[in-house]
Amino acid sequence: MCGIVGMVGRGEVSYELYDALTVLQHRGQDAAGIVTCEGDLVHLRKSNGLVRDVFHQGHMNQLKGNMGIAHVRYPTAGSSSSAEAQPMYVNSPFGICLAHNGNLTNKDELNEDLFRTDRRHINTSSDSEVLLNVFAHELHNVAGMRPEPDEVFEAVSRVHERAIGAYAVVMMIVGHGIVGFRDPNGIRPICYGKRESENGTEYMIASESVALSVLGFELVRDIEPGEAIYIQTNGAVHTRQCCEQGKYNPCIFEHVYLARPDSIMDGISVYKARLKMGEKLAEKILRLHPAHDIDVVIPIPDTSCTSALPMAHKLNVKYREGLVKNRYIGRTFIMPEQTERAKSVRRKLSTVELEFKGKNVLLVDDSIVRGTTSKQIVQMAKDAGAKKVYLASAAPPVRFPNVYGIDMPAAHEFVADGNTVEEIAEYIGVDWLVYQDIEDLEECALGINDKIEHFDTSVFDGSYVTGGIDQGYLKRLESKRNDGAKTKLVGPNNEVIELHNQS
Repeated sequence: MCGIVGMVGRGEVSYELYDALTVLQHRGQDAAGIVTCEGDLVHLRKSNGLVRDVFHQGHMNQLKGNMGIAHVRYPTAGSSSSAEAQPMYVNSPFGICLAHNGNLTNKDELNEDLFRTDRRHINTSSDSEVLLNVFAHELHNVAGMRPEPDEVFEAVSRVHERAIGAYAVVMMIVGHGIVGFRDPNGIRPICYGKRESENGTEYMIASESVALSVLGFELVRDIEPGEAIYIQTNGAVHTRQCCEQGKYNPCIFEHVYLARPDSIMDGISVYKARLKMGEKLAEKILRLHPAHDIDVVIPIPDTSCTSALPMAHKLNVKYREGLVKNRYIGRTFIMPEQTERAKSVRRKLSTVELEFKGKNVLLVDDSIVRGTTSKQIVQMAKDAGAKKVYLASAAPPVRFPNVYGIDMPAAHEFVADGNTVEEIAEYIGVDWLVYQDIEDLEECALGINDKIEHFDTSVFDGSYVTGGIDQGYLKRLESKRNDGAKTKLVGPNNEVIELHNQS
């Protein structure tokens, strides 16, 4: 779930890319990078850390140029080292830089092909480097002295024929333009917009529309599944559908948790979808517990706040923000190691005791993955004096690994793995627990974009839209993602961090 952005401007773009990355910081806290193009010169800065820590004034002064791409990284494949921070670069043909969000499920096969057939060396274990080299190889085979739009689109078409999985991509072809494209299932989000300046029209491609709106760009539209856009340095814009079987299967977890509520994805307001999740969940509670004794609805901030408000209204009880979040602690979901996640819960959240004491409290969360965080928050509610504690999840039980760019744990680490709702409730320590139904979850986002008939809901139902995901693949994935598979790394402040060793 990385964040990507690319811009073709009429003036310097480095500060615009920096600002866009800060807006997309929620999509990745592991590393950040910006690469700009000044004529035929490439200027690159990337490193581990948050955007504000990676880029200092001296770095920004060196990032000259009217065109560039940028990335915030959340590691899902490869190790968490600065060597795998993006954007990535290859010098042939033309010089190409890549920023990628997603995950290739046939990375190993592609890597073998690149070595044996394409004669290209892959220096990291990152599937992003594999994707970059596949595109570079295909463009080399079709392009002349300069990359014409038809040649760029032909290269993208060949990428679609070879790559399987999820990928939203921005690439910069040095001295020529920026390319954006999306996998044939449209699993990961990507959109583009434009802005008028004194010197002409500027264009930006980004993971989420909020990055465009904050910087004053008008959202033109989302890039469709299998489609590509090529924006040349002179401002000419070209788009083309590059596969015959493009069909929307966007990731529903974007609407549950990953995306900002002020984003529009594939024409769907994330905020409105979350409001509907709350309404649907309240309806289920009223069916299961018509004589409920809930005194107050309290969201577990921040993602669930939007869903909790209509829940309280429909249940006819008070809505209160009884959990206060420390804004300077990162998202615990994407912290790389269980010990760090556990430590962060009480550092991140504190209770307003008067909202809990002597009350029957309904806590609302966007989803429950391991259950360890939920367990601690429930105990905090009890310590604050809650009489009874109930818990509602805006998403169904997470039972299956994500293979499309979300680094969820191994299946056996899910609290829902092999357990009933009652058993999960007992482990977490709540008086009762209710999950959203998967049909209701999809319905919350359907009916707005007529082109979307189905979402990728694989983490809930184990149905992988790209196919080819068998028990052997999942077993190999589990060996890389379980909390025992770690490597130690020295962080930006010389602290020792344990990270996933995903090769």
